[in-house]
Amino acid sequence: MNTLGLIAGNGRFPFLLLDAARAHGLEVVVAAIKEETDPEMDARAAADSGVRVYWLSLGELSKLIETFQKENVTRAVMAGQVKHKQIFSSIRPDWRLAKLLLSLRTRNTDMLLGAVAKVLGDEGIELISSTAYLEPLLAQAGVLTERVPSEQEQSDIDYGREVAMAVAGYDIGQTVVVASQACVAVEAMEGTDAAIERAGTIMKTLAEEGDASTLDRRLTVVKVAKPNQDMRFDVPVIGLKTIEAMERANATCLAIEAGRTLIFDRSTVLLRANTAKIAIVAVERG
Repeated sequence: MNTLGLIAGNGRFPFLLLDAARAHGLEVVVAAIKEETDPEMDARAAADSGVRVYWLSLGELSKLIETFQKENVTRAVMAGQVKHKQIFSSIRPDWRLAKLLLSLRTRNTDMLLGAVAKVLGDEGIELISSTAYLEPLLAQAGVLTERVPSEQEQSDIDYGREVAMAVAGYDIGQTVVVASQACVAVEAMEGTDAAIERAGTIMKTLAEEGDASTLDRRLTVVKVAKPNQDMRFDVPVIGLKTIEAMERANATCLAIEAGRTLIFDRSTVLLRANTAKIAIVAVERG
């Protein structure tokens, strides 16, 4: 078991996992998604003989299986986001994936990826946790920044977690944006950062129209794992872009879930948050 298959989506996640797997002495076979994966992946393979990259389109499930079997991959991991709108609108499924899609009771991400994981397992390829080799990046419980949440922000966190857990339970999204215990925005297919920016736009519009007098214009962002989070895919992640989106939206507090949320570029994220006076807290699930 010295070879790991890596199904790479977008962002830095695939590169972090690749580095961690190589540090553990594993060779890595990368299934790079043409519509999502950063082209830099080819450069990484060119610089490291222990990394081999195969490019395939979203929807080519048979090609994915054939590639891993040819490379004797028996364990694989998914790392990096695949945009929900890509999955459910832009996808061109091959016969195997088309058959799988027709068998789904509901067309949501968990149902689809769970079915893909089962197909891989039936072909002798075990899909393992996407946090494998990245345990040090999981958020530990407590306040992570210099500033602690205010009393109002803590109230918004408590309220936001209730709403976010309910929404996440339906696999709609994992993030809500709250102001004075009023839900301003709920994440759907657009993703966390876009939901944060949408909340900022809503509050700005309310202020311009004079309708925000009853709300604290500062926003609290609450991101949770799903109630039955499958750690093999769609694990909550925050990074520098999250903090930048919060700054643009005038969001002053971020609550994430301890032990279930990956923080990328932690030192940079915390430095930027401290500079912007943003409080970040990791909350344990009760």
